[in-house]
Amino acid sequence: MGQLRWGLIPSWSKDEKMAYKMINAKAETIREKPSFKNLFIRKRCIIPADGFYEWMKIGNDKQPMRIMVKDKGVFSLAGLYDTWKSPDGGRINTCTIITTKPNTLMADIHDRMPVIIKREDESLWLNRDVQDGELLESLLLPFEEEQMQAYPVSKMVGNVRNDFYQDLTL
Repeated sequence: MGQLRWGLIPSWSKDEKMAYKMINAKAETIREKPSFKNLFIRKRCIIPADGFYEWMKIGNDKQPMRIMVKDKGVFSLAGLYDTWKSPDGGRINTCTIITTKPNTLMADIHDRMPVIIKREDESLWLNRDVQDGELLESLLLPFEEEQMQAYPVSKMVGNVRNDFYQDLTL
């Protein structure tokens, strides 16, 4: 278990600016894209979450929605990771979240959704000895909408000035 920064910087990248472009990886093309195909076989991870946010378009406005599993528990998002070495020798561990087509719940909110790995498939996903691309790809499906819920939240969610973590003092 370890800490990863969201926004993948592939180990071969010249600089860390690439991270802002690589926050997500599409399940449908993951085995083809140079940035992801080797990581898909060798460097899979899960990102624990108790929910995520997407913005639903309503006319000319956007409404933030919180999406979670109905049992309100923690679930695992499918991810890939890599370690980038900066020119000054520092190491940055980064990750990207794998997305897929939406289930019916998510389709009304957004055209993609993160892949949620079922609990019973977590050990398979994390097993480094498993390198069967077809088997791994079979796990990258939309999560069952019957097990999910979504509800609108305040638009304060989308404003970085409202990040309460930056104001914490330990």
